[in-house]
Amino acid sequence: MKIFITGGTGLVGSHLISRLLQEDHTITVLSRNIEKAQAILGNNLEFCDSLEKLTSLDEYDAVINLAGEPIAGKRWTELQKQRLCQSRWQITKKLTQLIKSGENPPQIFISGSAIGYYGNKEDVIITEDTEPHEEFTNKLCKAWEAFAMEAESSKTRVCLLRTGIVLSSKGGMLAKILPIFKLGLGGTMGSGKQYISWIHIEDMVGIINFLLTAPHIKGAVNMTSPSPVTNKEFSKTLAKVLKRPCIFNVPSVIISLFMGEASTLLLDGQCAIPKKLELNKYQFRYKDIQSALVNILR
Repeated sequence: MKIFITGGTGLVGSHLISRLLQEDHTITVLSRNIEKAQAILGNNLEFCDSLEKLTSLDEYDAVINLAGEPIAGKRWTELQKQRLCQSRWQITKKLTQLIKSGENPPQIFISGSAIGYYGNKEDVIITEDTEPHEEFTNKLCKAWEAFAMEAESSKTRVCLLRTGIVLSSKGGMLAKILPIFKLGLGGTMGSGKQYISWIHIEDMVGIINFLLTAPHIKGAVNMTSPSPVTNKEFSKTLAKVLKRPCIFNVPSVIISLFMGEASTLLLDGQCAIPKKLELNKYQFRYKDIQSALVNILR
């Protein structure tokens, strides 16, 4: 397949491109800094530095949209909220416009989203059909998905990646907390009862690859393992795999003080399960948190 990808230099994008190249797909990556992208991804793919240079995406079989400013990078000031939204909304709207402008558009448009779509659901088991709780992350993801769904037609299938916490030693949440746990200073956050819906990076890219050739799957897809865990269980398992203690607790008030409204990412939970993937027989490589962490940290 000939595939156009945004967000290719990020954690998921770089892993995905490596996987797709192994399967002999032809990849074009959108990047404003082509030299930097080549240094990260290599030279055996094509690059595009601006969507404004394109009139359609007819030459591609698939478009994968993973672009967006990291949501946990900064405090959620009103300005930062706008950046988080616009970094996702604007590029998605432009891709949709290009898909709709063509006569022979891509067969599939895979666009990013997150389980933040559901908002704080505490310990409610979440499937793709669960009604969301309205808050900032829901507002961000709801509009993001709506812009992508406008590309759907009889010729173009749209899949929305409602992604949980992606586990990898190369980036994301796990990479940030590993040094603390390796020092024996790790522990639970807040009550420890909030759920973490996680996914191993290999399953993340495996599912995207699976969706490319699964014509019966469309719409929202929960990108999470079948076994969400509480923050307490996650912390204890990580400490066990590292052979370190897990005796500390960071109170909710401290996390809220430092992170402001963004503390919802750590203190509120989503117990999401991949109902659509399980119904369509996707075979997860890592279903439980211990085997996932052992693989990543071995």
